[in-house]
Amino acid sequence: MAVNMSGEVILAADRERVWAMLNDPEVLKICIPGCETFEPDGENTFRAVARVKIGPVNARFKGKVSLSDIDAPNSYKISGEGEGGVAGFAKGGAAVRLEPTEDGGTRLIYDVEANVGGKIAQLGSRLINSVAKKNADTFFIKFAEAVGGGTIVASEVEEADPGVSGTP
Repeated sequence: MAVNMSGEVILAADRERVWAMLNDPEVLKICIPGCETFEPDGENTFRAVARVKIGPVNARFKGKVSLSDIDAPNSYKISGEGEGGVAGFAKGGAAVRLEPTEDGGTRLIYDVEANVGGKIAQLGSRLINSVAKKNADTFFIKFAEAVGGGTIVASEVEEADPGVSGTP
């Protein structure tokens, strides 16, 4: 099942500070909902473990995250995949772009594409989209606090494809 989401956040910090924090594993670990570990595993790659609850399904996902198309301090793509045992799998990525604002802050714009499969995909698109939006909003609220303040301008989840993906 596909999940697509986009949004933007206005952050009080300048672009260089936001960029540095978007690349700091400790900051990301604190901001990612349910994240237990987020550790470097080579250049621009990380190992992560996160606990996710979607409706009645509680899963612990283990996987890899990588950064690509890096244009510091303007943009990058972050992608990852994880296995949640009997709960299923998740795979996806996001394009992240930073733009300076007139008041010295930063506009962070993101576009996310993800696929989930297995037991989680059977829960239905409404529930999955709701949890995806809540987790994205939680991440950006925590991230804004970490960089010194900010506001979620907009976040939107597109209706998921009802088809269930095959293997990761």
